[in-house]
Amino acid sequence: MNISPSTGLTGLAALALALTAACAPTDSAGSDGASSSSAVATATSLADCKPADLPLLKSGTFTIATDDPAFEPWFVDNDPTTGKGFESAVAYAVADKLGFAKDDVTWVKAGFNQAVQAGTKSFDVDINQFSITKDRAKAVDFSSPYYSAAQAIITLKDSKFAGATSLAELKDAKLGAQVATTSLEAIKQIAPTSDPLVYDDTTKAAQALQNGQVDAVVADLPSAYYLTAAELDGATIVGQFQPTTGESEQFGLLLAKDSKLTPCVSLAVDALADDGTLKALQEEWLNQATDVPELK
Repeated sequence: MNISPSTGLTGLAALALALTAACAPTDSAGSDGASSSSAVATATSLADCKPADLPLLKSGTFTIATDDPAFEPWFVDNDPTTGKGFESAVAYAVADKLGFAKDDVTWVKAGFNQAVQAGTKSFDVDINQFSITKDRAKAVDFSSPYYSAAQAIITLKDSKFAGATSLAELKDAKLGAQVATTSLEAIKQIAPTSDPLVYDDTTKAAQALQNGQVDAVVADLPSAYYLTAAELDGATIVGQFQPTTGESEQFGLLLAKDSKLTPCVSLAVDALADDGTLKALQEEWLNQATDVPELK
């Protein structure tokens, strides 16, 4: 708590001020919520989640992080402030549910691997296709899921694997994926005859495909659309599949571990699911998913 009694107040007045301060909006308590109200920490309704009561990194500002660059279809033109792209739109919808105007939102950059590590955060929430996993949840908090993603196989059109119609037909392919992702975990479903190659991010995995270092890349389906449309020459999506190994691929907003803001952010996401906003945003920004064959 950063508020202290002013010099010259009587003891009674000082006590009253202290009690008032205990219920006042936070100043810069941080998302670990040292001075957040108990109502927010145990919120069961958005009525308990007013901006003035939230344990924000910076009072009056909802600080949201994402990676740099921020890819389509999650963001447009590497600019998360536009509200365009699925995750930018979801972020502003969450902010709106919590009572923040668009001008009250501040964006910062945070690398994927750094964000999923334990420790203090430079943001209130981070939205960056974070799959909700039990291992990650030991180090950070996640909101309710705002998206459930299928996995996709990307290869070059002239590859002998381009015509595969089942996961079994891909077992002899040299596969690649981003480190620490459920895409990498999902490769086990293919039972490949060689260990997959691991890359720092999906773009580098795609470059490896372009350079012939791997036969195919596994990535979530919306990222696969972007990579084949904008990052790769002569690439195609072989098909999609739902992960059955490891944990299901659901994306959540990431917060610091034990953040007192988490219940309110989850309530906002739940409300967006209930009123159809998430579905509408998915159809607007990710609607290409229905065109890809399913691999079994």
